[in-house]
Amino acid sequence: MTESSEPRTRRAARPPRQGFAGWVTRHRVAVTATALSLVFALLGTGAVFVGVAVGEDRASAAIVDAVAPDALAIPEPEPEPEPDPRPTPGDDTSASPLRTCTISTPAGDPRLGAFAGHVIDLETGDALFDRSGAVGQPAASGMKVLTAAAALASLGPNFRMSTRVVAGAEPGTVVLVGGGDVTLSALAPGQESVYVGAPKLADLAAQTVAAYAQANPDAPAITRVVLDSSYFPEADHWDSTWERRLMGQGFTAEVTALQVDGDRSNPRVQTSPRSQDPIGRAGQAFAQALAAAGNPGGQPAAIERGTASGGLQLAEVLSQPLSQLVQPMLRESDNSLAETIGRLISHHYGLGGTAASLTDAFTRALSTYSVATDGVLIRDASGLSFANEIPPAYLAQLFTVIERTPSMSEITAGLPVAGQTGTLRNRFTGANAAAAGAVTAKTGFITNVYTLSGLMTAADGSRLAFSLYALGPVNDSARPALDTLTTAIHACGNNLSNL
Repeated sequence: MTESSEPRTRRAARPPRQGFAGWVTRHRVAVTATALSLVFALLGTGAVFVGVAVGEDRASAAIVDAVAPDALAIPEPEPEPEPDPRPTPGDDTSASPLRTCTISTPAGDPRLGAFAGHVIDLETGDALFDRSGAVGQPAASGMKVLTAAAALASLGPNFRMSTRVVAGAEPGTVVLVGGGDVTLSALAPGQESVYVGAPKLADLAAQTVAAYAQANPDAPAITRVVLDSSYFPEADHWDSTWERRLMGQGFTAEVTALQVDGDRSNPRVQTSPRSQDPIGRAGQAFAQALAAAGNPGGQPAAIERGTASGGLQLAEVLSQPLSQLVQPMLRESDNSLAETIGRLISHHYGLGGTAASLTDAFTRALSTYSVATDGVLIRDASGLSFANEIPPAYLAQLFTVIERTPSMSEITAGLPVAGQTGTLRNRFTGANAAAAGAVTAKTGFITNVYTLSGLMTAADGSRLAFSLYALGPVNDSARPALDTLTTAIHACGNNLSNL
């Protein structure tokens, strides 16, 4: 899905050195070793010649060093029966292979703006390509990959969100206690929302009516419902860097611990307008569900806000396990689901579910994967904020861990497939169809930021992890430009050059 947010002004990242000089800088050790080997191999010729061909359609560069004859004089060797062979360039196995497939043209597409990216060969761990990859930048919805990885590491794949009802302090009162489950559905039994298999408010209401009547046989009517959404701090319901229009456009809801169907007007549609009061909407739906479940009295219960005081638990419903929730979060880029999972990670570490605690909570969780989080700054869990700072190199490195870790298979299963599923179903068309089906990646978009990060099986069979950012000022044309660049990487495979 599409997300949006305000752009920000940031200092431009220093571009990496380009061309042959940049290549030499990045491969200084290998070049030095190879050059020395050539010198020894060719000393008897009276001159040293080194030729290097770089990139597509680039002329060879030759360097000829004139050396004084005295410097080339070679002492007559002592007679030996079997002299040792002279070293040759092929003897130096530490030198990096010279890769020749360049993506400089698609990487330089002006539609990508200030481009940044990083590509890794999964078999060797080599960084094949880098442009400002170590610089923290907003990853847009690529942030959801971090959220999924952090959640699996901290909460675990079997974690389920809970919504409870407890007895209130006053007669006739019950308290509806939200635990962050945005998948809780107000649809009737047998109807499915965008969250397949979600718990139903009708089930919670039926449990509540039966349990309350059993506990209060002389006065079984529930006359008042208190809504407790205190599990997430009220001050953190909306980040100041998000655009309010996102709610009306249907891209996200306020972050509240109590809501139904992600606060969608149409629970069956992923992108559906959200309300200004998700807690109140949930309360109204629960009061109606109580009446439908046979609550005595014939009138919907009155609704008010408050907190539970430790009363008897009357009812509870649980979400699908986390392993099933990360998949729609990634595939459909569900912002509401991502935000609630982020707050639950914070609670796991005793940090109160605050937005301010997310960097601390996420870095604790992500440290499990032994990928340094230098340069990572987390403002939200969905990627809607331009204040997130995620280096492309970090995302690519995280994908190498995801590829090799069976317990993270839910992430790869949830990634959109180029030209086939999720937010990539309508992309990688025309000439870019060559990579369709071979790329699984998370899309991202906020104002002036477009990203694509994931995994691919290249044309030569090599497995690559990549993270590509198009940074402002950019527009929707960045999407096909990213697809074209990704297709070029797919064509190069392990022969991808950093030139």
